[in-house]
Amino acid sequence: MKSATADVETNNLTRWLVLAGVWLLYFSFGLNLASLAPLVTFIEADLQISHSAMGAVLGVWQFVYIVASVPCGILIDRVGSRYAFTAGALLIAVSAIGRSLAGDYVQLLLAVGAFGLGGPIISAGAPKMIAGWFQGRERGLAMGIYITGFGVGSILSLTLTNSILMPWFNEDWRLVLRFWGLLTLLAGAVWFVISWLPAVRDGKHTSVRIKGALVMPLLRLRSVQLVLLMSIGVLFFTHGLSNWMPELLRSGGMSVDQASLWAAVPVVVAIAGALVIPRLASGEYRYRVLLLLFLCAIGASVLLRAALGPVLVSGLILDGIARSSMTTVLILTLVETRGIGEERAGSAAGLYFSVAEIGGVAGPVMLGVLYDATGDFSGGLGLLTAISLLLVLALGRLKKHAGLS
Repeated sequence: MKSATADVETNNLTRWLVLAGVWLLYFSFGLNLASLAPLVTFIEADLQISHSAMGAVLGVWQFVYIVASVPCGILIDRVGSRYAFTAGALLIAVSAIGRSLAGDYVQLLLAVGAFGLGGPIISAGAPKMIAGWFQGRERGLAMGIYITGFGVGSILSLTLTNSILMPWFNEDWRLVLRFWGLLTLLAGAVWFVISWLPAVRDGKHTSVRIKGALVMPLLRLRSVQLVLLMSIGVLFFTHGLSNWMPELLRSGGMSVDQASLWAAVPVVVAIAGALVIPRLASGEYRYRVLLLLFLCAIGASVLLRAALGPVLVSGLILDGIARSSMTTVLILTLVETRGIGEERAGSAAGLYFSVAEIGGVAGPVMLGVLYDATGDFSGGLGLLTAISLLLVLALGRLKKHAGLS
């Protein structure tokens, strides 16, 4: 009896250690994703590259990510998450340190591209890992917790780079990137230690793998098709709005400092929402939660047209609620779809992010194109409203095929 109780207690502690390790990896993901943006001016001056060239550098990882997500997901299902996560952390660290060593545009482009190989290992492997160690409402809570790692890492990278690290490192951008790379190596080392704990090393949750993981059988499932289509719209909305939020606010009359401050409101709300909302999205209530999130997206795209005041603040809060959990709850739906389960969660998540990132690339581009064509963000916000309405309509079909309540 005592032995059984001890095993339960050990397993309970172990799964939270696993979650902490996944959180650290996602933290490193967000940290390095946001690391270049505050350093653009310094990098362009040092390497003598144009805004257009820098734009290509900032976007190259997404194209690599789209191509690599499915193979990375299949790799995770075949070899297990323990080794794959360690490799992913190493690739992200190599990308960070490689950027700091770049002597020209091509070298910087290749270094940032390596991030697109490490990133999908983490993002596709995390749902599989969490699905194995957590069940029911706790699964949603765990997914919400590790997602906050990405937001915390991004915020720290954006806020600490110019205010603390650049002065600390004598205005040397290369040392800043090496610092982030070393933190990523440390996170990878922590995960490596956790993954070799006996309960993790020998547990079925960490070592679940299948032979011949294939994507085509997943694509034949109608519910999977719907989730993938919806994922494009979700990332179109979240990436498009988050990338242009400071400029959107500035175009409404704010100063640069004001816009930067208010643009952080949705991020803070999203971190808080990620800790609460996914836990509520159990099978019984998942449809209602998704509907609420999509309605928040519609409200945000309408209210963000206002000048600074209660209406605009409400729009920022609704944007934070929407972006906090749309992706998390959709992935929960995908992982728990009949025919996928824990065994194929890596392939399914890789497929999800590969398709979704199409919207992640298109969103910022389309909002920029519409701004150039019209001179303001009204057209872009209108497009986001239309996409959010389509998500509501698609949800009705998903409810029918996936059995959402």
